[in-house]
Amino acid sequence: MKENEMRNVLVVDDDQGLRTSVRAALDSAGKYKIDEAVNGLEAVAKVRAGQYSLVILDVDMPELGGIDALKFIKDHNPAIIVIIITAYSNIEDAVRAVKDGAYNYIAKPVRHELIIEMAEKAFEAHDLIEKVASSSPILTVEGGRKFVGSSREMQKVFNIIQKLSKVTTPVLVRGESGTGKELVARAIHFNSSRKNEKFVAINCSAIPETLFESELFGHEKGSFTGADQRKIGRFQFAEGGTLFLDEVGDLSPNMQVKLLRVLQEKKFTPVGSNREIESDVRIIAATNRNLDEMIKTGAFREDLFYRLNIIPVILPPLRERKDDIDRLVSLFIAKFNKAHEKEITGVTAEAMAALKKYQWPGNIRELENVVEHAFIIESENILSLVGLPEKITGVPSPSLPQLLGHSIEEDSAEPTEQELLDFNRQKELFEKEFIIRALKAFKGRINQTALHANIPKKTLLRKIEKYGIVAREYSDPKP
Repeated sequence: MKENEMRNVLVVDDDQGLRTSVRAALDSAGKYKIDEAVNGLEAVAKVRAGQYSLVILDVDMPELGGIDALKFIKDHNPAIIVIIITAYSNIEDAVRAVKDGAYNYIAKPVRHELIIEMAEKAFEAHDLIEKVASSSPILTVEGGRKFVGSSREMQKVFNIIQKLSKVTTPVLVRGESGTGKELVARAIHFNSSRKNEKFVAINCSAIPETLFESELFGHEKGSFTGADQRKIGRFQFAEGGTLFLDEVGDLSPNMQVKLLRVLQEKKFTPVGSNREIESDVRIIAATNRNLDEMIKTGAFREDLFYRLNIIPVILPPLRERKDDIDRLVSLFIAKFNKAHEKEITGVTAEAMAALKKYQWPGNIRELENVVEHAFIIESENILSLVGLPEKITGVPSPSLPQLLGHSIEEDSAEPTEQELLDFNRQKELFEKEFIIRALKAFKGRINQTALHANIPKKTLLRKIEKYGIVAREYSDPKP
């Protein structure tokens, strides 16, 4: 959703006073365009005819109650958020509604601050699903059918995440690096009944094997050298929430056994302890490894695979869904316009053709980096071939003096062969050119230049002084 764009909300209740109260609460937030319906039948008709992001439904209404209306709305569009309003006597109906796809429920009397807070949290969760949708995962279901990227099939993406959010079974997300696996895990968690509990992520490939058991399960004081105090592990820290195990394919055989035991018995034992701790944690695992081949070679346990792979989500590489590049680039342009305070309006046809021709081994993460690279290099208000790296265009990138339209050393004599091969001289020339280019991109602002050009501020100031650069020369002229 674009910043400052109004959300369409439908408030449904046969009680005029309650509709007015909910409307007043949402109006005070200044973020919502609100419509009303007096019963479930009118609500379903309006949902089918309009575009609503959120529907707030009372349970007890004439003609068609909230529970039945919820089912019709979710069948029409699973992406619509539904919040149920109920009297305390109908709490069981509201809990059942959450299992049927409602985001949450509110008991009467409705407090203004609570309805605003819940609406904001619901939209945060919904936006995570939309981000996953923009990455267009392939979802493999019965018979090997695959759903890819089109708007009709993206409803399937919303649908499966909603289904995964309503159960607590383990999930295995598979895909190459940079395809958005953690984003899927977060979308599932923040749309689930565990949304108010912790989401704890751990990268299985980033922790030494000797420390991994302690990281997962914790340890007692004195249980090994250096254990000078008791430590709570990630499982205990995530109690009641979700534990995301990234790169689970890198687990050692010993840790695979211990993880399998927790999945089977819902218990674990801290290192150096003789007490078992019960665990209520939802596991979402992810990997970029070929687990099927690893099972054949004995590198990954088959029983653990089947425990994790109950509901798999398979994310394709970007090279297999290049039609999504236009939308992804638009998303990144909006993001970096805000971050870099620019007004880039789009991409030239030539630059987009080059982006779609490239094979993207780093997937969406690499595309995002390339767009940010172009933002820093580009001096116009549209991204062109000039701003793209050589690996994308197939031709050497222009030097920074060329991009600036002049040579930093334009008053000096042509460098000799010896000077061209002098490492220290060439390094200094590059540093000076780079700093000038970065200062120009960020309008002479030292803090912004240091942050986005990844230069420590002290280093930047030292280099500016060394090369006699005047930062204010690159600031916007005052009107």
